[in-house]
Amino acid sequence: MSSKPSLPANRRAVLAIIMASYLMILIDVSIVITGLPKIQAGLGFGAAGLSWVQNAYTLALGGLLLLGARAGDILGRRRMLLLGLAIFTLASLAIALAQTPAWLLAARALQGAGSAILAPATLALLSTHFAEGPERTRALSLYAATAGIGATLGLVLGGLFAELFSWRAGFLINLPIGAVLMLGARRYLHETPRQGGRLDIAGAASSTLGMTALVYGLVRAAEQGWGDWLTLTTLAAGLLLLGAFLLLEARVRQPILPLRLFASRERSGAYAARMLFLGGMVGFWFFTTQFLQGVLGFTPLQAGLAFLPTTLPNFVSAMLVPRLTPRLGGARLLAIGLLACLAGLAWLGQVSAGTHYFSGIALPMLLIGLGQGVVLPPLTVFAVAGVSRDDAGAASGLVNVAHQLGGAIGLGVLVVVFAAAVPVQLAGAPLLAHRIAMVMDGSAVMLALALLVTLLLILPAHARARAPQADNAQLARTKP
Repeated sequence: MSSKPSLPANRRAVLAIIMASYLMILIDVSIVITGLPKIQAGLGFGAAGLSWVQNAYTLALGGLLLLGARAGDILGRRRMLLLGLAIFTLASLAIALAQTPAWLLAARALQGAGSAILAPATLALLSTHFAEGPERTRALSLYAATAGIGATLGLVLGGLFAELFSWRAGFLINLPIGAVLMLGARRYLHETPRQGGRLDIAGAASSTLGMTALVYGLVRAAEQGWGDWLTLTTLAAGLLLLGAFLLLEARVRQPILPLRLFASRERSGAYAARMLFLGGMVGFWFFTTQFLQGVLGFTPLQAGLAFLPTTLPNFVSAMLVPRLTPRLGGARLLAIGLLACLAGLAWLGQVSAGTHYFSGIALPMLLIGLGQGVVLPPLTVFAVAGVSRDDAGAASGLVNVAHQLGGAIGLGVLVVVFAAAVPVQLAGAPLLAHRIAMVMDGSAVMLALALLVTLLLILPAHARARAPQADNAQLARTKP
């Protein structure tokens, strides 16, 4: 008989439902990118207004995540997953039927709100359905692999639908998928125990408004510059509101973000490293697409398929995480993955108008895919390790907040880098290539900071935690 652990049939169904729900969220973050030109032509968006097709979703998702996580603790996480799926699916239908820019943006914001309810429920349900140890590590590795391939899959599907059918098809496909997932969740997922108490309305309002103002200020800075008075006002308001949020959470009896989650250096490092990692990687996804289409002349479908050197290695390396973790340790594996991604981004920082796809794009993509596959699983494990069942929803919500806000803040910073890189002697495709090369250098800096956080906070804490286990194992081997 094989000693390899396997999941019962119902556990496999639980994992499939959770992963598919999370994948649907991730795909919709990126599915619009390759279809943006068709959306702009079809609905008459202006150049600045078009950016809000993405921003409306991100702001609603990032701003409401903590409230969604806390609601799951109080009302039940399976109930929140079903509610999130229902809102997300109906919003997808509204997007597909949109006839005006305002209609589309409102539906995208509603879809982001559905994601904010759904995302923390998926990770919390995974933590409660799988016991801590090898079983949960395996499940979290699959969950993180889903996070890694979601963005690329969205780009491929977005390009496919935009080129062969319509950009609307990318949202219509959510209807049957959402219906099947809701039926499966009712059958296979059990409800989590509900906690007593009430929602922290003041905390939810200050965190939502603060994160929204902060992200809006960064997005506006990319469009209007750092000297714009509204940019500075909203950034200052965002920071003040987030400061007020932390003060409230320290005093309220039932906070949506228990500050005790930050008592662990390992967990705090995981949240910080995740934000920095996503901040850097968002530049890779967003701007590489522009390089492929604007410099190399790829079609939307070709641009989506061009990311396969990242997608396939990402999936393979993520599947190897459960085997590599016992040998290397999660922290070392995380550092190795960050180094691989950092090398890939530094390589992409050398692109120019004369760069060839295979030598200048595909090979660094391979490094990035291999690295990303082993980065996200340990970051997810460290972010929820040692968390009590009562705090599972808040911890998982904070993972997703770090994920979304890291990407939103990183994109805002990198768009400023893109706009500032304007050599006088360049124009057209050479100028675009130069700007994107500067963005990749900026992304590499963010990943270098994530690696520094890993070396200073996560690796030492992980080494201290593993030392007693190694001593016990040595004693067991030497005991007569």
